[in-house]
Amino acid sequence: AWFGFGPQDVWTLFHSYAFDFSVWEIFGALLHGGRLVIVPREVTRSPEDFHQLLVEQGVTVLNQTPSAFKPLMRVACDSASDLSLRYVIFGGEALDVAALQPWFERFGEECDNLINMYGITETTVHVTYRPIRFADTQQAGSPIGAAIPDLSMYVLDADFNPVAKGCTGELHVGHAGLARGYHNRASLTAERFVPDPFSSEGGRLYRTGDLARYREQGVIEYVGRIDHQVKIRGFRIELGEIEARLQEHAAVRE
Repeated sequence: AWFGFGPQDVWTLFHSYAFDFSVWEIFGALLHGGRLVIVPREVTRSPEDFHQLLVEQGVTVLNQTPSAFKPLMRVACDSASDLSLRYVIFGGEALDVAALQPWFERFGEECDNLINMYGITETTVHVTYRPIRFADTQQAGSPIGAAIPDLSMYVLDADFNPVAKGCTGELHVGHAGLARGYHNRASLTAERFVPDPFSSEGGRLYRTGDLARYREQGVIEYVGRIDHQVKIRGFRIELGEIEARLQEHAAVRE
């Protein structure tokens, strides 16, 4: 409801269908009668060509990981061509808000079409909603906003107690939009999907492994990871798995 998507919107299918961001792109467009433009793979690798496609197709809703948006932003800020974008929606990895300053310099400090939506695969697709304003670029951090209506979100300590404002804890997600668990992986499900201490109906919370803190009322800021997991273009990478594979090679000692 916050977006007002409709048949007037033109979306791009920019991401691989192996990445859950594509679920939002496909059904966000088609379930509201919008038009979905499938972006050829070679165009996704060229910010100049992709920018041209956005202009020619009159794209109004663009979904991007922050790392993919950076080169596109440089092209858009240098171009005299007008974009039709109503929204640029970020997800898939942490957003460096300060890096968006050139966008506001090009399109004005009152620009209001940038939205950060933190998400995890276990909720398919998004968890939070946070419009990004020019003032956000003047301070460090990555505000991820408030939970969308079908989810709940808590920042808890190791004993599942809510942390105080400004203190760091692990982000936990629950409510109707949460998955039931991992298919045929009961032990991992038990480890990550834990009983919800705030639910009287036997609900569960998902331990995201993400560190966060309350920056202000209703706004949570992403801090980092508890483990060594990183994300590249939205894909989860476990560094331990890479290390283990490299150590299998006869020419690698450590």
